[in-house]
Amino acid sequence: MAEHDALPDSLRSLRGTVGIWTTTTESLPATNVGEVARRLDEMGYAALWIPEAWGREAFSNAQLQLAQSTRITIATGIANIWGRDAVAAANAARTLNAAYDNRFVLGLGVSHAPLVERLRGHEYATPVAAMRSYLEAMDSSPSFSPDHKQPYAKVIAALGPKMLEVARDFADGAHPYLVTPEHTAIARAALGPDKFIGVEQAVVLGNDRDVFLERAGAHLEIYTGLDNYRNSWRRLGFGDDDFIRGGSPRLRDAMVVHGDESAIMGRIKEHFEAGASHVCLQFLGADLGTPLFDDWQRVATALGLHS
Repeated sequence: MAEHDALPDSLRSLRGTVGIWTTTTESLPATNVGEVARRLDEMGYAALWIPEAWGREAFSNAQLQLAQSTRITIATGIANIWGRDAVAAANAARTLNAAYDNRFVLGLGVSHAPLVERLRGHEYATPVAAMRSYLEAMDSSPSFSPDHKQPYAKVIAALGPKMLEVARDFADGAHPYLVTPEHTAIARAALGPDKFIGVEQAVVLGNDRDVFLERAGAHLEIYTGLDNYRNSWRRLGFGDDDFIRGGSPRLRDAMVVHGDESAIMGRIKEHFEAGASHVCLQFLGADLGTPLFDDWQRVATALGLHS
């Protein structure tokens, strides 16, 4: 079992900060996709979290963001462990941190059966054991490059008690997605006081409830069909009536905060009070591909962020 008594610098610097989680880096041409990180850097956000599913490969996408920014941390939320072996992941993380001043955080996840089996052709079996073995292999992975001793941070997508145990024992912390402050408190109790918890929080900026319900429903459409999220929500008190495609109004209200800047700041505060180390906001717009620069700036101003 690996020991993680002290957090890497890239995670310590994120304690008490707010970042952005977005899929919009998938929609821009590779030649100017780094504009997202550059603009968020200027706004004062501490981190940009980027996904890996049907779009860009996580490490090359992260490098595009790192190259166009100077201060902001770039984190994968999440890199799919079935997309590369543990040695490749460890050495990519070492390389990015060596090249970009420890501004890269490796978020890893087991993903979901459809993305693993139908998209990648692997067998989605024993995901908890697979993650544990992967992290152990990373800790013992060789490298003969000059940055072989370069430290790097790794957090894992963890919702249930077994995966939270893996985050506690084999990683630097957890990156919970689609959760409530109640879950944040559960995660903190499971991980102990010193591990990193970077919580994703979806938001709709504005007070039009019809717009909120539409955007929250579109956001939850795919997730309400995935067992990992339904199981997590059951542990939080939701049931089959909430798992209609797009989610019940009750589920939408719980998973997506909506309102003005004060409402969003209130939810951020709830997560921090429950034990979060860092909160990354996912703004839901009219589509998945348009960067919401104006909304990001409004909340950055309300939070008093500065680069």
